[in-house]
Amino acid sequence: MMPDESFEIFDDRGGAAGVAPRSRVHRQGLWHRAASVFLFRSDGRLILQRRQWAKDVCPGAWDLSVAEHLKPGETYEQGARRGLREELGVDEVTLEPVGEVTWARLDIAERGIKDYELQQAFRGTFDGELRPDSSEVCEVDAMSPEDLALAFKERPHDFTPWFRESAIRLRFCNPCWR
Repeated sequence: MMPDESFEIFDDRGGAAGVAPRSRVHRQGLWHRAASVFLFRSDGRLILQRRQWAKDVCPGAWDLSVAEHLKPGETYEQGARRGLREELGVDEVTLEPVGEVTWARLDIAERGIKDYELQQAFRGTFDGELRPDSSEVCEVDAMSPEDLALAFKERPHDFTPWFRESAIRLRFCNPCWR
């Protein structure tokens, strides 16, 4: 179980509405912010991480390079950089925002989770050594856009739903099967 950290919450127009504990945010479906990082190798392969089995949302699923909830007062880029450092041990990488902030809802009724996020995606390239945090990440891999699209088609439940949706929306995989 993840610690009950505090998240900034927002109303349905994106206005600040206070701070609430993670457990309440995910139980009541309160809007909060998250940063997504798509980190590529210079050969075009996307770095993926497999979420630790102790995670409360999508345990053991393959995910984008980093998906990080923001701390109160943190910018999207600060959260993205913190996530890279904490989850993959990556400090020095140039990040560029991709697309606009999106509103994403994930309801997991069997776990009582309503994960409603304002998400900003970032893209970067990194060929250095990854040092994943074993409390967050089971393993890492890298896949070409073509292989990723095929895996999404053949094994969709192996991946987090937000990863599949955002990778396709942002055109980070070859959606030849759509």
